[in-house]
This record gives sequence, C-alpha cells and structure tokens, in this order.
Amino acid sequence: MLFKIKILDHTLDLPKMKSSFRILTFFIISLSFSCSKPDSVIGTSEITKWPNGKTGAVSITFDDGIINQLTIAKPILDSLALPATFYIITGKVEGSGKGKFIGRSPEEIIQETQITPTDSNSFFERASLIAFTGTTEAEDYHARVGSLYESGKKDEAYKLLDEGYEKIRNGKMINTGEVIFHNNVEDTTTWEQYKLYSSQGHEIASHTVTHPRLAVLDEKNMLYELEQSKADLLKFIGEESIFSAEGPYGTENERVMEYAHEIYPALRNRMPEDWLEEINRGSDANPGESNREYVQWQRGPQTRHSIEEMKSWVDTVMNRDNIWLVLVIHGVENLGWEPKTKEELTQYFSYMKAKENDLWIETFRDVTKFIRARQNSQVKSSMEDGTISISLESELDPSVYSVPLTVKTYIPENWKQAKNSNQESLEIKSDSKGRYVMFPLKLSESSTFITN
Repeated sequence: MLFKIKILDHTLDLPKMKSSFRILTFFIISLSFSCSKPDSVIGTSEITKWPNGKTGAVSITFDDGIINQLTIAKPILDSLALPATFYIITGKVEGSGKGKFIGRSPEEIIQETQITPTDSNSFFERASLIAFTGTTEAEDYHARVGSLYESGKKDEAYKLLDEGYEKIRNGKMINTGEVIFHNNVEDTTTWEQYKLYSSQGHEIASHTVTHPRLAVLDEKNMLYELEQSKADLLKFIGEESIFSAEGPYGTENERVMEYAHEIYPALRNRMPEDWLEEINRGSDANPGESNREYVQWQRGPQTRHSIEEMKSWVDTVMNRDNIWLVLVIHGVENLGWEPKTKEELTQYFSYMKAKENDLWIETFRDVTKFIRARQNSQVKSSMEDGTISISLESELDPSVYSVPLTVKTYIPENWKQAKNSNQESLEIKSDSKGRYVMFPLKLSESSTFITN
C-alpha cells in the first residue's frame, strides 16, 4: 500500500492591528491511502506546552554584572553548552551613559531640606538626588530609604531622608570604604566582551544604569535609568538585548512596573499575564499547588542553600508540566552578594544538564517569548478527503517572537514513515491518543512535509 503526504504552504500577512501583526500559516497534508474510517484524533494538532514536548523550563539568571559571574560561572555554563541571562548595570561599562541626577540645582534642593521637612511632595526629588551627592554613605541612605518606602513605611523613609540631608549639610556624610557590589572597581567587562557573550547564546540585558531603588525616583530620573540602559544595550549589542529587564532589588512597585512595561516587553520582576502565576524568590508558596497554565517560580541560590535543596527545585519542575524555574544568582566565589562557590555551581549546573532530555534550559528572554507566543497563537487542523490541514494564527510580531513553537500532529496508524521537504525523517512517536510527529514552527515561516 502506498502513502503520500503533500503539503501546500501559504503564508498570509493580514493588516496590522493595534501595532501587532497577524500571521496565518497553512499546512495542508495530502494523504493517498485506503483504510477504515480514521480515529477522531487523526489529523488534530496542538502546540506543546514546552519545546519538543519537554516537561518544564529552567532559566539561569545573574544580577549586577559581577566579574566572577563572567570569569567563573560563564565558563562552567559554556563547557556544558547551557545559556544564561546576565542582567548588567550598564553604567559600569566603559562607553555607556553614566549615572546622574536630572533636575533642579542640587544646592537649591539641599538648602530647602534645612527649611522644609520631607513629605510626599518633595520625597521623590530628594530621594533621587541623595545618591549623587558624592559619598558611598549617601548611596546607602538612598538604598535604605527605598527599602523603607517599599515596605510601606513612608513616614520612616521621610525621616531617614531628612537625617541624611542633615549630614550632607553639616559635612558629616562620608565614604564608608565598604564594598558596594553595584559599583565595584573589579567589574571591568567591556562592551566588546558582552557582545561576544551574546553571540555565544547568552542573554545580556538591563539591570538599569546605576542599580537604584526605582520606586523612590521621580519620573525624569526613573526614565533615565530605564531608557539609557536600554539605549546602550541596543547600541553596543543589538535588539536581542532589549527584550527583558530586571528592576533592582526585585521591585514590584506598581508605579515602577507601569513605567518599565512601557519600555521593555518583559520584566523578571513581574509580567501581567493572567495565565502566568509568579512566585518570586521571597515567597514560600508551593508551585505544585497552582492550576495556572504556567508558573514562574523564582529561587535565589544563596550561601545558606545546600546543593541538595537546590537540586530539589529542579526535581519539582520534573514532577509537574507547568513550572518554569527561574534561578536568581548574585555572588560567585568570593565576590558579590550571597556568593556560591565554583564547586557548587559546577555540581548544580551539571545536575541540570543531566536532565536536559526533559528540561528546557534557556534564557529568560527566549522562555518568555515561547510561552507568550504559545498563549497568543491558535493551531487548527482538520482532515477531509485524505487531507490534513493545519493552520497557525497569531497577532504577535513574528520579528520579535522568533522562538519556534512545537506543533504536535497525530497521524494515521498505518503511516510507515514521515519526512520533511528536505527528505529528513521525522520521528514518529506514540502516546495514549495515538501516533504523532512533532516539528518546530516559527510565526513567520512555514514548512513542507512529505512521506514516502
């Protein structure tokens, strides 16, 4: 008995709607065969929850652009062919826009603090300026004021800010000599190196210009931190580096999120999809109890976390089908906040690599693109007169959402083989529903499949 598959491909660009694109891709598989009435599953298609039918996803992310992340952790990842996301403080990189205060005369603002206590009207301007008054202690005041404010302790934040400005006026604000990881002189990575790392498959993305407490910046200074960082990434690396970002200190401040989401398509801090449950690294919530389509489960490996506990996070992903584990790493070896050792990272990354047949280990950017494209695309198929017709439709911009989706199509039981248009064999698999093939499909392209 002879079986043939023929696919007619048509890609249709529909008019732009709300600055989005609608792409409709058709696959028509023609079959020539004689058999009994096909089972209802034959000819149906679906987009798999994860690429190639994997169980879950893991993204390895690093904050602050600390040199040891790139000289110690990255070589371990490269040896295992694992990609990572590095959220860097762009103002530390030579050639970038540097940190600065944008606004009225600092002297005028400082003089006003002697006359008028800080209140809601003056808070953001004063909190924006204090980190740029010339000392590391002043930078620490900015960070502590921001922490109080985000904790809902506004009156305490106002008083602490007044205390800081009193020290400035009296010449008592000093350089403490303490190591500030966000402005460490050992961090000397160049844009040329970052561009190379990006070409190797890693994501280099924004962690702002100076690592401020964004929640206590006024509009002008917040926008500068977000937009200047993006501009430098675009200039020195390219479009691939301006998709995702991370606001410092893991902020979820509503005002910050409103501004930041206008500038970056995705934030590790928070994303506004109703099908995504986010469990940030400070939460003890159990990801296995969520019924959402996807769960982004952030864990921050710190010095107190044992390797066995860290491995258990990976195992949890393996036991469900909807978990995306996002690891948030800062210090490496002897440098940075809560550092993990080279030995620990080697063991941990190797453990993940051994699970790669079932785990999708990819950058934060590309996992976001995949799950968002899947949730905003529809696949339809039907079988009629020996023909399986498959259509994939999405309103997302295919030039941005370029990570291939995986389409799973059920085929008749009596097919002996399946090949694509390049005469490459597609693996035929089986599950409880029947026999199927899987193939990658981008929103911007179509493919042809033929069987002998």
